[in-house]
Amino acid sequence: MKNNIKDHIASILSVIIALVVSFLSTQNSNQHSYILFICMSSIFMIHWIIFIPSYIFKTEKYYDITGTIAYLSMILVALYFIIIVNGEELSIRSLVSTLLVLIWAVRLGIFLLLRVVKAGEDKRFENVKLSFSKFLMYFTISSLWVFLTTINFLTMLLHNSVLINDIFFLLGLLIWIFGFIIEVVADEQKRRFKLNLDNKGKFISSGLWSYSRHPNYFGEILLWIGMAIISLPVLLGWEYITLISPLFVYMLLTKMSGIPILEKQSDERWGNKSDYQNYKKITPVLFPFKKNHEKID
Repeated sequence: MKNNIKDHIASILSVIIALVVSFLSTQNSNQHSYILFICMSSIFMIHWIIFIPSYIFKTEKYYDITGTIAYLSMILVALYFIIIVNGEELSIRSLVSTLLVLIWAVRLGIFLLLRVVKAGEDKRFENVKLSFSKFLMYFTISSLWVFLTTINFLTMLLHNSVLINDIFFLLGLLIWIFGFIIEVVADEQKRRFKLNLDNKGKFISSGLWSYSRHPNYFGEILLWIGMAIISLPVLLGWEYITLISPLFVYMLLTKMSGIPILEKQSDERWGNKSDYQNYKKITPVLFPFKKNHEKID
């Protein structure tokens, strides 16, 4: 019972956080407030709708692709108001940024869907999908994830600024491309590693994974930093709060759902192996080339 209450509180807090950030980020532009609220609402509604059959059939296969659907729907809603309702043409900055987010969302969504379909299950949800409150909490937090990671991009998109060829746009674009390439290459290297039957039961320590234990997450953080840099000249007043996007991605991946869970699973699996202990000793957790101060017991 106590766990159920905690789960529901976490879900409610996720909605409240989204509402507060949405409210604060539109204090300098009442024109954008209702559009941002509609985008936010669509993200949560999509997750809750897909949660229903997911819980009924006790399956996590639609969890990751739900985020992709939410990303695409949110972008379509924003573009509808900009192009159809307001009758504006997309600026180069808005068009390029939109294409970047679309490419990232579709690529990652398909990759994660194919991975869970092939694996048959996602062990993160082994017990979660059996609990209504906990499974709902996961879907609701995923909604918050989608909203907070994109609110910076959304705010910039709604401004539809004609500003172009400035140093922020070019620098941010280069960082985004660099981060995206790292994420894609890291995912592909790990996929191919697992396809090799000789590697069954082994951990990957080659390629980008020899520079970081989680290079895909490093790339993910980088690309959202790039998007934040692209947005900098466009933001006004309270809109700077939307720079929470890359910070939220970093905190979630390093402190909550990403690295901590994977590190624990790896320790349970290979923690007693000397080669894995040595890999942890010489390979940084996240940032490549960072001196590793982690102690191995």
